[in-house]
Amino acid sequence: MENALRACCKGIKIGKILIHGEGNNGPQLIYEKLPADISSRNVLLLDPVLASGNSAIKAISLLLSKGVAESNIIFLNLIAAPEGIHAVCKKFPKLKIVTLEIDMSLTKDSHVIPGMGEFGDRYFGTDNNVNQALNKTP
Repeated sequence: MENALRACCKGIKIGKILIHGEGNNGPQLIYEKLPADISSRNVLLLDPVLASGNSAIKAISLLLSKGVAESNIIFLNLIAAPEGIHAVCKKFPKLKIVTLEIDMSLTKDSHVIPGMGEFGDRYFGTDNNVNQALNKTP
């Protein structure tokens, strides 16, 4: 998503937030580097999949702690589960969410159904099921 943003918005300031998903203590902030003037900006928060909403809530809370107004955050994702949308909107009612598709639900392990598999595996071509399907000849 970042490459597409850079391609259409040349010179845009981009920050990074890395949150490790679900662990024993919930989502953990691993890394963050944000523009110094982020509090005075509109922020596009990019995440390909919104599942339970826990990681998104952690990222949004970080942005708020840096002084970004809730109404200045637009959360963009490709696929979302209804549970994640409800969790984020309940916690941050002034936030805007833009998603391409709302899937049916979550599994007991908080994976989106039907989803698209692990986004990283699909993006980097490391998902064996996807690779086998792509390499099959009809």
